[in-house]
Amino acid sequence: MLSIRKSALLAALFGASVLLTACPSQTNIAKINSDPSRYRNKEVGIVGRVTDSYGIPGYSAYEIDDGTGRLWVVTKRGAPARGSRIGTKGHVYTGLTWAGRSFGTVLEETDRRTGGS
Repeated sequence: MLSIRKSALLAALFGASVLLTACPSQTNIAKINSDPSRYRNKEVGIVGRVTDSYGIPGYSAYEIDDGTGRLWVVTKRGAPARGSRIGTKGHVYTGLTWAGRSFGTVLEETDRRTGGS
């Protein structure tokens, strides 16, 4: 009986470690904007509402506000509608200029989840 418990505990710990290492850290935009170099080229997740968006065929950019600040997100997918609540993850970069506009610190999107409006 004891070995079954140990095996179950070991399997649970292994499963949790695999799941947790596969997920990017969720952070708030204020932390990213206050120290972008800390997050540069690292995958992070943010959640908020879309406040602005632009698109051209093949690329889009949208601004997300999580209540602590705003951050531009660039993507090869279409931009979500203004007012949409979304969660997105991606890599943080600084100094991006796109379509003649400077965006400063941005998140290059790798995945997105929508939560309605």
